[in-house]
Amino acid sequence: MNSTKKSSSEKELLFSLENEKPATERLYGRRRGHPLRDRQQRLYNDYLPRIKFPQSALKNPSSAFGQQPKEVWMEVGFGGGEHSLARHQVNPDVGYIACEVFENGVCSLLSNLLDETDDEKTAPVPNMLRIWNEDARILIREFPDQSIDKLFLMFPDPWPKTRHSKRRFVHPDRIPLLHRILRSGAHWHVASDDPTYQEWVLEVMGNQSYFEKILETTERPSDWPSTRYEQKAYQAGRQPIFWIFKRI
Repeated sequence: MNSTKKSSSEKELLFSLENEKPATERLYGRRRGHPLRDRQQRLYNDYLPRIKFPQSALKNPSSAFGQQPKEVWMEVGFGGGEHSLARHQVNPDVGYIACEVFENGVCSLLSNLLDETDDEKTAPVPNMLRIWNEDARILIREFPDQSIDKLFLMFPDPWPKTRHSKRRFVHPDRIPLLHRILRSGAHWHVASDDPTYQEWVLEVMGNQSYFEKILETTERPSDWPSTRYEQKAYQAGRQPIFWIFKRI
């Protein structure tokens, strides 16, 4: 990204990593938006438990799926689920762990897995897709070393205020934890349309030795699925940036 002169208001949002507070014990805001409709509530109550990533697989993520996966990928904060579903559909031999705590977003993904006429209690569950509707850091903490082959962080909540920076998923405290669970050479895909978060990613990732940047572009790579948040960014006049970081 070309460097540009920052306004005083933008400068106020940035600060030195030397003064950064430890990562918070909570990364997300609210867990529910508008009340769930009847169909959504049935999906959440009856279908989600059948597709949820099981606690029993914490020490062996590959065991969570209906068949042995070629690789295991993980997405943190899938929003409406478009990216997770698209990745899952074009990579049928990959075990995909989709993480999201926002109930409405979880129901959005679930609704795209079933037809309206399907019974939530008996409809088939995909072999290679599992949903984790709790804090993703539980998985990061419990997973074995080098057990994840690819990681996705697509348009995360920017937490733009300085006092909220400790809630950002990209955080100096978290980088070594991600390095531990990712396999050597694994790719971490990151995308953001928020100027504050973009500067933050550049600062944090420029001051660590666990990952090397192998891509930074304002053009979404052709093999990256689009999301509603990307489209909202363009509609609002914001320019997304897409990165790939390689685990060293």
